[in-house]
Amino acid sequence: MDTGILYIVATPIGNLGDITFRGVETLKKADLIVCEDTRTTKRLLEQYGIPTPTVSFYKKVSGGGGVKPQPKTEEIIRELKAGKNVAFVSDAGTPGISDPGNQLVEAAIAENICVIPIPGASSITSLISVSGIDMQKFVFMGFPPHKKGRETFFKEVVALSYPAVYLESPHRLIKNLELLKSLAPEKNIILGRELTKMFEEIVRGDADCVLNYFLENKDKVKGEIVVIAY
Repeated sequence: MDTGILYIVATPIGNLGDITFRGVETLKKADLIVCEDTRTTKRLLEQYGIPTPTVSFYKKVSGGGGVKPQPKTEEIIRELKAGKNVAFVSDAGTPGISDPGNQLVEAAIAENICVIPIPGASSITSLISVSGIDMQKFVFMGFPPHKKGRETFFKEVVALSYPAVYLESPHRLIKNLELLKSLAPEKNIILGRELTKMFEEIVRGDADCVLNYFLENKDKVKGEIVVIAY
């Protein structure tokens, strides 16, 4: 029996119209959709009338001995080996970036299962496309650590000779902007939040300017946030 195919499908980062025709077609034809949160994915599936069953697949599980395999990895690999086509989606955007997609792809590759990307929306490339600065070379740094290693993270951002792109939580935005300002007040920032949504906003300025903007508009410290520091 031929093994199935694992499709890595990009989904909207905000506006449900972000998804491609190919993305919708792939989700409809798949035998199973693996997603971070079935409740989040359900809204997209209902929008496009996609009846494909779903199963949740959260981030790696940490234990006393380090990172343990996601418990559903073997189950999904068995489905693929049985000939089922599986689509993996993250909560928003292109999978494999700060989500559990890489773990599933790694397991599929180890079993010689075909993995096909279905490209589409990404908050990172969306902000880069309207940055207006030279982005031929940049460094993507994921999310800053919550506590341990946070200062080291921003010292690396400050030391880079290329623009640094990272994701940010609204719960830590102010604190991290204050840290960045203390380390390098001259650093320029392009910050995008709620990209492609109704309240999309792009804020530009040095670290002090952007920090003061959000201190004066704390009601805007919400949503998905992407930052370019240069």
